[in-house]
Amino acid sequence: MACPRVFIARHGETEWSLSGQHTSFTNLPLTPNGERRVKATGQAMVGKDRLIDPRHVLKVYISPRLRAQRTFQLLMGDNKSLIGEDRIVIDDRVQEWNYGDYEGLKTKQIRALRTERGLDWPADEASGKEAKVWDIWSDGCENGESPLQITERLDDVIKEIQELQRTHQGQPRQDILVVAHGHILRSFAMRWVKRDIKTNPALLLEAGAIGVVSYEHNNIDEPAILLGGAFIVPDTEEEKTEKESK
Repeated sequence: MACPRVFIARHGETEWSLSGQHTSFTNLPLTPNGERRVKATGQAMVGKDRLIDPRHVLKVYISPRLRAQRTFQLLMGDNKSLIGEDRIVIDDRVQEWNYGDYEGLKTKQIRALRTERGLDWPADEASGKEAKVWDIWSDGCENGESPLQITERLDDVIKEIQELQRTHQGQPRQDILVVAHGHILRSFAMRWVKRDIKTNPALLLEAGAIGVVSYEHNNIDEPAILLGGAFIVPDTEEEKTEKESK
């Protein structure tokens, strides 16, 4: 049996993801181009003998934001019926990092705001004082979420996923799909391999893209980031089982 995987899909392009504005609780639709790209990704990567085989998806976790739900619909297309509604959950634990006061702002604007509030400052050569520049991974967001809060909610869902996959280990149906957002999914990848998100993960996940995490040595106790994976085709025993079940 193939090693279980967790597919992490970032929602498609929105006007704010295109402009670089931080978007957590604001419900924005996908752009027309974003819809086309997600649909094309689904056609290429979702289906029997594709990267994501819906028949082998144990559970789907989707952010409550409409852009994530729309992305899931476009990504799956007609394949959605192969998963079953009972396996699909809208889960607050995978919603985007709450940006609080920084909602809708670009990084440059956030840093200017924090400087005005005395939270950040430029370097002072005379005194030898080093510059303090905002970084979400270590500073979090004013009136939003901290790195610790993000860590706690992601660790909770990761524990649930790993226990679920452990229970079904050795069976053909054992993959997980998480459809969410840029910052939360990069944090998810770091916490999957038990790294502190404060280290500022140098990971990229484009709008509408799919990443994969899994396990080393097919061992649930050895979570790993899958840098590159091949499509999975049914092995002889699995094909035999499918034919007998028909």
